[in-house]
Amino acid sequence: MLLDLKQISEVYLICGRTDLRRGIDGLTGIVEEQYHLDPHCRNLYLFCGSRKDRFKALYWAGDGFILLYKRYENGRLQWPMNQAAAKSLTHQQLICLLTGWSIEPTIHSVNPPQKHIQQGKEVVKSSHR
Repeated sequence: MLLDLKQISEVYLICGRTDLRRGIDGLTGIVEEQYHLDPHCRNLYLFCGSRKDRFKALYWAGDGFILLYKRYENGRLQWPMNQAAAKSLTHQQLICLLTGWSIEPTIHSVNPPQKHIQQGKEVVKSSHR
């Protein structure tokens, strides 16, 4: 197997758009200079371009770098594009991302309406306007 998930220390998703024309040297430069991370440890770094149907993954295998490139023929990744940060992912989040699921929660908590008693009547005040 080319990559064994058990050998990966951390998974970092590089949020935002990366120029996927970059090769190993360009991507290791991004990891070191912009995010102050060490590309020579057993971390997996994921990069996405302006199209969300392809990504690159960079991994140090101990004796050299492995650069993976994946293009989906049908579908798109749920890639966080609004940040310029390196987001640490769990292995489960990595699997979710690569199978088309979002790594960000899409269901947000809701404040229930408040109940007030007004002269013997129950009045519900809505938190929505």
